[in-house]
Amino acid sequence: MVIVHHLNNSRSQRILWLLEELQTPYEIRFYQRDATTNLAPETLKAVHALGKSPVIEVDGLTIAESGAAVDYLVRRRGAGRLAPAPGTSEHETYLEWLHYAEGSAMLPLMLNLYVMRLGDAAAPLRPRIDSEIVNHLGFIDNQLKEGEYLLPSGFSGADVQMSFVGEVGRAFGRLQPFPRLAAWVERLHARPAFKRALEKGGAYNLA
Repeated sequence: MVIVHHLNNSRSQRILWLLEELQTPYEIRFYQRDATTNLAPETLKAVHALGKSPVIEVDGLTIAESGAAVDYLVRRRGAGRLAPAPGTSEHETYLEWLHYAEGSAMLPLMLNLYVMRLGDAAAPLRPRIDSEIVNHLGFIDNQLKEGEYLLPSGFSGADVQMSFVGEVGRAFGRLQPFPRLAAWVERLHARPAFKRALEKGGAYNLA
C-alpha cells in the first residue's frame, strides 16, 4: 500500500492523480494549511524533516519531492506504463522533464508569488521575473506544437509532474499568450483519473 501525506492546495495532488492513472491502491493522510500563514502544519515534520508535501511511504521507504515520487511510482508500480523504455532517447527527455519542473520552471513562478506580497518594493525585480516566466512558459508551449502531450509517445509521468507549472501559470493569469499550454492544462484536467483524484484529495484552488 502506498501512503500519501497530502496537503491541501499543493503539489501532492498530482501524486494522487498519478496513482489513479496507475490504478494503484493508496491511502491518503490529510493535512490542512494554516488559515493565517497558508503554511503546512508542523505535524508534517513528524513524517519528513522538511515538513513539506508530498511525501509518500512505500515499500518501506519515505520519499519526499514530487519528481522523486513520480519517478519511483512509475518505475515500481507502472509495469511499463507512463514512461518511455529505459535506454531510449525519449526516456532521457522524460527524465529531463521530471527535473525541469521544479529545477527551473517553478522558480520564476514562485518568485512572482513572493514579490506579489511586497507591493511597490518589488518593482526592481518584476522585469526579470516576468521575462523568465515568459521564457519558461513559452518553452513549454513550443514543446506542445507537435502533439497533445509533452512526449511524442503520448501521456506520461512527465505531464503529471509538469502539470503544476501550467496550473500555477494559469492561476497567475499568464497563459493567454500560450494557447497550446492552456489547452494542455485543460486536457489534463479532463482526464478521468485527474477527476477521481480531485474527488478524493479535496478542494484544489491555486488562485
